[in-house]
Amino acid sequence: MITLLDYGAGNVRSVRNAIKKLGFAVKDVTCPDDIRQAEKLVFPGVGSFGSAMQRLQSMGFVEPLLAHIRADKPFLGICLGLQTLFAGSEESPGAAGLGILGGRIRRFAAGPLSVPQIGWNGIIIRKESPFFAGYAGEKLYFVHSFMASLAETDPEWLLTTTNYGEEFVSGVQKGNVAAFQFHPEKSGEAGLRILRNFLAGTKPAAASQAAPAGQAETKLAKRIIACLDVRSNDAGDLVVTKGDQYDVREEGEVRNLGKPVELARRYFEEGADEITFLNITGFRDFPLKDQPMLEVLRNTSENVFVPLTIGGGIRSFTDTEGKRYSALDVASEYFRSGADKISIGSDAVYTVEEYLQSGEKTGQSSIEQIFHVYGAQAVVISIDPRRVYVESPEATTHHTLKTAVPGPNGEQYCWYQCTVKGGREGRDVDVVQLATACEELGAGEILLNCIDRDGTNSGFDIELINQVRRAVTIPVIASSGAGRVEHFSEVFAATDVEAALAAGIFHRREVPIAAVKEHMRTMGIETR
Repeated sequence: MITLLDYGAGNVRSVRNAIKKLGFAVKDVTCPDDIRQAEKLVFPGVGSFGSAMQRLQSMGFVEPLLAHIRADKPFLGICLGLQTLFAGSEESPGAAGLGILGGRIRRFAAGPLSVPQIGWNGIIIRKESPFFAGYAGEKLYFVHSFMASLAETDPEWLLTTTNYGEEFVSGVQKGNVAAFQFHPEKSGEAGLRILRNFLAGTKPAAASQAAPAGQAETKLAKRIIACLDVRSNDAGDLVVTKGDQYDVREEGEVRNLGKPVELARRYFEEGADEITFLNITGFRDFPLKDQPMLEVLRNTSENVFVPLTIGGGIRSFTDTEGKRYSALDVASEYFRSGADKISIGSDAVYTVEEYLQSGEKTGQSSIEQIFHVYGAQAVVISIDPRRVYVESPEATTHHTLKTAVPGPNGEQYCWYQCTVKGGREGRDVDVVQLATACEELGAGEILLNCIDRDGTNSGFDIELINQVRRAVTIPVIASSGAGRVEHFSEVFAATDVEAALAAGIFHRREVPIAAVKEHMRTMGIETR
């Protein structure tokens, strides 16, 4: 029996599903005695260090958790589950950690690399361990802004390291107690093998060998993301569709490119690094418990072990039964149903309009609420801009660029207007204003679409992407316009984005994900 410590934050469903997938029974912690009686304890965590420790204290979990670890009973911490083993963290200066390791967690240093680190990176094994029996050096999934440094970690505990601007601790182990900064439950088959080794209690005789001295640094891979636009068709069935400049109808009917759960599983098996669901239908008046996308997430997370992002309708609302939900309520339900990240679209534009006018953070926006509980890495801003041509930079107050694609009247300059309501309404906010303000409010990633390129298969809008990428320090996902494998290598060569997303060409099998990755490898682009 595996005991799972769910303290109420983040996507624990994926860990539970992974354990079940591997053939083990799971028992959730409901009270401190469940920890005291646990044989093998798994502690996954995401979000804020301080919030996590406060929750553990208020639920009475800290003392039995410490007793379990000090007794050298099997324990596996994941992500924040590793960080809480330390004495404290820069993220929450006043909050004490478990103190099993005496050092402090600190934020990645500012520099050329984006923070958070989001994506697939390698590990260097620093000592023999049964957890890596059968591990063949595959990349594993990381998502974090804070890390354990080598200088702050007891060498007796050091298990693995990873490079991201600097070398940091990605795994610790002493006896039966271990913790990973990466997410084995989100790292595909390689991660599931590592998790199975812990669950099964693999004997040291089958342990991996430590890396030889001087092993090369690990590298973060560029991500390929499959996006599924999900809506109800005229018969009321949920389908995956694809628009042409956001128009999803063809001959009067909603384009039907497949069922969301089936397509998501196909993309996982084909090697997608992440899967994004964008809910573009109008389920806004349902009671939250009946939202159809919740069931899509639950079913998908049973067999898909890469990160899942959900967007659409992440805002406060009152349903037809008169029940009021905050944006945090909505996001929390999505996390509990299997989402790893939440994508916010139109609501981000309205929030930024208010923020630019007042200059003050209220703490009440969907971005801020989700950030404070789940961390920046859980908040993605989906931006839907379109070009507006002008004669000169002086013709507008917005951030312009000189374009190689002149306007209809020969205009040499343009700015990118942000839109809401699925691109149907433009607002007086440009893409740089939106992206930078959202970063200030706590967002951890930008999903950068382009209405002008959507469905054209003409390639990504490099000018737009570079304008945003240079304005923010958080990761950026390029979206809209991919039509062939060369478009992916082009965007990674011409910009510093961390990921590229496509939809229709994957749905219709015009460009297989495997073909994209093989092309990237031939071009020398780091990939999983």
